[in-house]
Amino acid sequence: MDNTQLLGYIGALIVGLVLGLIGGGGSILTVPLLVYLLGYNPIVATAYSLFVVGATSMVGTFQKYQKGLVDFKTGLAFSFPSFLAVYLSRRYLVPRIPDTLFSINNFSLTKEMGIMVFFAIIMLLASISMIKKKKEIDAIPEKQAYYKTFIQGLIIGTITGLIGSGGGFLYVPALVIWANIPMKKAVGTSLIIITINSLIGFTGDMQTLEIDWVFLLLFTFISVIGIILGVFLSKFISGNKLKKSFGFFTLIMAIYIIYKETNLLM
Repeated sequence: MDNTQLLGYIGALIVGLVLGLIGGGGSILTVPLLVYLLGYNPIVATAYSLFVVGATSMVGTFQKYQKGLVDFKTGLAFSFPSFLAVYLSRRYLVPRIPDTLFSINNFSLTKEMGIMVFFAIIMLLASISMIKKKKEIDAIPEKQAYYKTFIQGLIIGTITGLIGSGGGFLYVPALVIWANIPMKKAVGTSLIIITINSLIGFTGDMQTLEIDWVFLLLFTFISVIGIILGVFLSKFISGNKLKKSFGFFTLIMAIYIIYKETNLLM
């Protein structure tokens, strides 16, 4: 095992740790790790990310459920439209995106570059929503209508399908802001959504890509160890600190990806 592979497996441990602490962000780290450190094509990297994050989140869901930090009703309400959108995106939409999106003079925006830049933009928007301080509301907010949850699930599911993400960095703010769930419970609830979305989305990739199961299962196993540690450590950190840390972490990774892709174009 060379140093690059060793760093990759250390990264896998951190992926799980991040998922356990903040209920998302696994793909924010997994995709850049697979692309920039281990040299995987972004299409393959986003597919592997779905499996790693989905399998790891399944373990995290069980741990959070034992602590009473999973709202299954709300989680499943988001999951149903989301997994449909994720599966259809991975099975039909991503394979049909042209290899070159457009060309101007000597510049060509490829499919891989487009996915990574889109990934970074979504991360940037999500980070702002988490960092920005919300005004306190004394009245108990009403639960939103199910049709709004359904539409939101479709939109986030399509986005996560395109970027190969479990969607934790989108679902956590969505659950806090739209479903009015406390931060720590939103973290736990997001894990069940991530599990369902990611694993069903990955089945779409299994029909279009050749999977290196030995690497993928080992990487996932190490991530599972990380999430067990992350869930344990999360009980010592407040919800507000988790929310802001999540936002700043996402912001830093978004800037890094944009820098890397822009640098590649120069």
